[in-house]
Amino acid sequence: MKRGTIILLVVLGVIIIGAFSIYGFVKSSYNGLVAADEGVNGAWAQVENQLQRRFDLIPNLVKTVKGYAEHEMEVFTRVTEARAKVGGAGSIGEKMGAENNLSSALSRLLLVVENYPQLKADQNFIRLQDELAGTENRIAVERRRYNQSVQIFNVMIRTFPRNIIANMFGFERAEFFEAPEAAQEAPQVEF
Repeated sequence: MKRGTIILLVVLGVIIIGAFSIYGFVKSSYNGLVAADEGVNGAWAQVENQLQRRFDLIPNLVKTVKGYAEHEMEVFTRVTEARAKVGGAGSIGEKMGAENNLSSALSRLLLVVENYPQLKADQNFIRLQDELAGTENRIAVERRRYNQSVQIFNVMIRTFPRNIIANMFGFERAEFFEAPEAAQEAPQVEF
């Protein structure tokens, strides 16, 4: 074989190996980004699942408490309005805001309960309160998992060289679930 032919074959071989390496990198990077993005979506779905559980429990809690505290209508109205806003929220940001308002309204409702000792002794209320407390804990766990998924995904799309692939295919940063500013203050409990 001629020397020129050998050199041409070697160069062609290097180009083919390089092309397969680049293809493998792009493929694995893209698939990793898709998996992380779906992890974020799945984690958010779990947050919504727990929020829906709470959303379904609230009417029962309100109905039970209403029977004992008819004159505290403002609190019930706020809970009902906050619940309605949750049902109408569209984007993740809107849902986060509506859920934070609902949490605040529920806190006020539970403070009203403190003023009615006979209500606190009612078995239906105790069961509903336990369910609601359990649901709030589940929501907190799922929010934490969601934020962990968001962090992993956001790191992936920002680190080199995967950021090049992320930009090529239009991957964008995901939003963290953030607590409202009101949550920074300690709640006041009065007896």
